Amino acid sequence: MSRLSEDRISHLAHIILDGLWKNDLADFPSEGRVLAETKRVLREFFGPEGRVDETVRKKIESLSRHVPPGSREWDVLYRKYFEEESKKHRT
Repeated sequence: MSRLSEDRISHLAHIILDGLWKNDLADFPSEGRVLAETKRVLREFFGPEGRVDETVRKKIESLSRHVPPGSREWDVLYRKYFEEESKKHRT
């Protein structure tokens, strides 16, 4: 699972605005302001997952034994810890 880079967020924001404009769903008095707000919303939407991912990776790295990334054990721990951390962020 990877976080969205700033370039990807910008690309998605442009696609969203282009789609709204081309399909005549919205008019923008200030395209720059709308683009900035769209990027902010995308960052906010994808942000928690990225923070959870970072927390989970650090948790696995901090174990007393080394668990190689990509191993079956790492994948199982990642899913388990990701679910636990996600529940913490939802409440």
